[in-house]
Amino acid sequence: MGKIYQIAVVNGDGIGEEIVPAGLKVAEKVAAKYNFNIETSSFPWGAGYYLKEGEFMPENGLEQLRGFDAILFGAVGLPEVDDTLPAKDYTFRVRTSFEQYVNYRPVKLFPGIQSPLRDKTEQDIDFVIIRENNEGEFVQNGKIMYPDTPNGMAIETSIFTRHGVERVAHFAFKLAQKRRKRLTNVTKSNTLIHSLLFWDTVIQEVSTQYPDVEYNKMYVDNASASFVLKPEVFDVILTTNMIGDILSDLGGAIMGSLGLGGSGNINPEKDYPSMFEPIHGSAPDIAGKNIANPIGQIWSVALMLDHLGESEAARDIENAIGKVTAKGPLTKDLKGSATTTEITDAVVKAL
Repeated sequence: MGKIYQIAVVNGDGIGEEIVPAGLKVAEKVAAKYNFNIETSSFPWGAGYYLKEGEFMPENGLEQLRGFDAILFGAVGLPEVDDTLPAKDYTFRVRTSFEQYVNYRPVKLFPGIQSPLRDKTEQDIDFVIIRENNEGEFVQNGKIMYPDTPNGMAIETSIFTRHGVERVAHFAFKLAQKRRKRLTNVTKSNTLIHSLLFWDTVIQEVSTQYPDVEYNKMYVDNASASFVLKPEVFDVILTTNMIGDILSDLGGAIMGSLGLGGSGNINPEKDYPSMFEPIHGSAPDIAGKNIANPIGQIWSVALMLDHLGESEAARDIENAIGKVTAKGPLTKDLKGSATTTEITDAVVKAL
């Protein structure tokens, strides 16, 4: 019997209830093929849990998750729940408490999928966005004062620390060394002249330790245009929490659908479990119809296995996804008519 991995499973809300089981089906298939075992424990947390219990996860929820090798997560949020709560009370809580300071979001054009960029091919769209995941603009450090009065005001303060920037920069440069040895720092330091100038300065310092990696700096407005006009210039992108959040959705769009995007919230040192999730939301409007695209979740499973050291199995899943997209079937978001179940079964068969 091979190695056993303990995985915490949080389906979350909406289509999470359909796509996470799809991802697990693929995980079980690949585990049998490569002689390791996955043991899962499910947790019913999220916005639905909040409606019943008044909290997104129990007070000791983090303690319950701490001992696992990884967390496989769907998506969180429902229309009847205030949408400022899911990030604060679940996603950010897990990311910061478990020092998942790397948000790893690959962007690639799968075979057979037509990008909305009509003249771009699989060779042109293949890069990874490394988003700093614990600091920056999303630390929720601020206050609203006198909101209903004429002198109402709101303040939100970004936080960038040398420690936080250095550690994510080292991860990104090491990743670039394993890929095509090109790293682009996407920033906006020409206008955010304190926080992002500091960000740039620290990354520039770290870059000198990686002389084999070509280092470039690009402002986010130029980067947004380049995603659409010349995505082939990117290999590894290193950027801040908010810029990375926005650009990775643009990355999903140029792949053909947000339904294709996988991601990892990674603690590289493995002191805590990392959490793997698709880049899209809970899509309650299509939940329960068996039409959600499970590929983003399945790709997240591949990223999880790669992080756990099962790199061959991870590559196999990615190749299987490519076989399915090349020949079909495809889901509705990709102008097909296949169900979630049909796509999942097709990936399992390709494995």
